[in-house]
Amino acid sequence: MPLDHRESLFRRIAERRDELVALTRDLIRIPTVNPPGDVYTDCAEFLGRRLAGRGFAVEYVRADGAPGDSDRYPRTNVIARIEGREPGPCVHFNGHIDVVPAGQGWTVDPFEGVVKDGRVYGRGACDMKGGIAASIIAVEAILEAGIPFPGALEISGTVDEESGGYGGVGHLAKLGYFSRPRVDHVIIPEPLNVDRVCIGHRGVWWAEIETKGRVAHGSMPFLGNCAVRHMGAVLHRIETELIPRLAAKRTAMPVVPEGARQSTLNINAIHGGQPEDHGGLPSPMVPDRCRMVIDRRYLIEEDPEEVRAEIVGILEGLRRERPGFDYELREVLAFLPTLTDADAPVVRAVGAAIETVLGRPAAQVVSPGTYDQKHIARVGHLKDCIAYGPGILDLAHQPDEYVDIDDMVHSAQVMAMAALSLLRREV
Repeated sequence: MPLDHRESLFRRIAERRDELVALTRDLIRIPTVNPPGDVYTDCAEFLGRRLAGRGFAVEYVRADGAPGDSDRYPRTNVIARIEGREPGPCVHFNGHIDVVPAGQGWTVDPFEGVVKDGRVYGRGACDMKGGIAASIIAVEAILEAGIPFPGALEISGTVDEESGGYGGVGHLAKLGYFSRPRVDHVIIPEPLNVDRVCIGHRGVWWAEIETKGRVAHGSMPFLGNCAVRHMGAVLHRIETELIPRLAAKRTAMPVVPEGARQSTLNINAIHGGQPEDHGGLPSPMVPDRCRMVIDRRYLIEEDPEEVRAEIVGILEGLRRERPGFDYELREVLAFLPTLTDADAPVVRAVGAAIETVLGRPAAQVVSPGTYDQKHIARVGHLKDCIAYGPGILDLAHQPDEYVDIDDMVHSAQVMAMAALSLLRREV
């Protein structure tokens, strides 16, 4: 990129610092909480109006029939595109507009977008409305600078990433929005730290285990078959046998933080006995059902079939050894590990821009959890995709979540430079 173009671009972005903060605050103030999927359409239309006003062609795509989609909670996505002066590649910036519930422990209003100490606070500030705002400012700066480019620039705001992405990128990928020839390079501004390029993520397997029993009077448990006790036996095997084995499995993938370079298993939820959606006391009953949801994160070196077989082995062993033990196992979701080639164009372009803007080499990392790259690779069959954006990964989903304003400015400069390099095929 010519030096004068680069300096003009960086200067414009720095001068729009206050606008970047305001845009981030505006997005935080639209409480797109998932679940259930509040005000997705409001947020999509907010982004659409802004981008349409800057010359983008804007589409709204509802994911009819996706999990959670309803007339009350429509899964509304927005896609905006602007063409360059001649044919060429397309660079797409994708950000998810949904945020997790605020939870407890905040010292500021989670949906006010409080600014203090050089940071913007709020639910979604880090994950990932600050990243969406930075990508928009980056693209707008390119247009305002009048820097000519071939091809096209796209920006999308998509839904449900926090719950699997089926109504967002997963749906759009099925429709061809993340495949060639429409799109060539994708940058997802997830909060992986401003000096790091995220080239993939670990695999995930969620499953629901249900242990079965037989009801009886709680004063005579010997006449029943307690499903909760059976689940306790499952937990004991997981705790004493499986988790130590997982801790010994290590990966060559540069997963961050360090604790995620091993295989992990989390117990997402356990539900047993009678429902608690009433104000009185429960009846004295032996529970005949107990359900547990597990979240297994695995490494690229592991076989997905073996991941499932580890749980099946525990359950089948208990069926043989424990009187009255029976179970059902249901897969909730499964995604393979994803890894973009370290020498791919988008990796090199963003890495070079980081070094130019920050004056230090970029690190290449892998995310401990999945993000929407999984759909782009699996459904769209597009391999030139990375995550890069402002924000500290460890702050995602925490109380007092924030994004550093300097990091947003620097990441916007990185994204603008990388986009132009990719459009001009300078990488």
